[in-house]
Amino acid sequence: MVVFAGQGDARRSMALLWRSGAPGEVRPGPKPGLSVDEIVDAAIALADSEGMAALSMRKVGERLGRTGMALYTYVPNKGELVDLMYDKAMAELPSDYDLSDGWRPAVASWAEQALACYVRHPWVLQVSQARPVLGPNEFAALESVVGILRETGLRPSRLRGVVALLFDFVRGAAKTVAESRLAPSATGVSDEEWWQARSSLLEEVAPGFAARFPMVTWVESEDDEPRADEPYLEHRVGETFAVGLRVLLDGIEAAAKTA
Repeated sequence: MVVFAGQGDARRSMALLWRSGAPGEVRPGPKPGLSVDEIVDAAIALADSEGMAALSMRKVGERLGRTGMALYTYVPNKGELVDLMYDKAMAELPSDYDLSDGWRPAVASWAEQALACYVRHPWVLQVSQARPVLGPNEFAALESVVGILRETGLRPSRLRGVVALLFDFVRGAAKTVAESRLAPSATGVSDEEWWQARSSLLEEVAPGFAARFPMVTWVESEDDEPRADEPYLEHRVGETFAVGLRVLLDGIEAAAKTA
């Protein structure tokens, strides 16, 4: 499921994102008025627990003890709500990083915190990057990364590519973790059952597998065992994330030296 940002009226959506005359911030009545932030927080909690597919104005209203129709005074439609949710989630990323030890530790810290944010809110990964939300917190997250990487001395045209690569790398790792957590409930089969059923059959249906695919066999020959409480695929993602991030940082460092 891919969700595209910016599907509502452009002027109204941007005003809501930037809180520039956002409608319905406080609405008088027999009950205390709602706020846009309360609605967004309830929507995020719903998406975190039940997924993007479960998101509706009605269900968000139920969490707030209101009807879905009551929310439209504050947020015109679901499209605008998704934009607001995404931008609010991006606010969880720290905006200031210590550069006293150089840009590499700062980028590593940003990548780890961004990964954790995406894993906490896996529905964020369904919001397409083809059309950015253009909210203040999205820009603040971008400002942070560019501020760190400007220390490399890379020119803007090269730095843009580096920033895009880092975001794609982190989102890719988070997507694998999110899907691995979703798979058991979506399929009714645990990861352990799935792998055991298929790995035990592989030699039967593909005799001589190691001789046929020697490079695959070799690259899988060294594998650290995960902790007892750690899912195998998440363990592998953690390993590849750490290795991949070091390689990316090495590449950025090498590019900076030739800038």
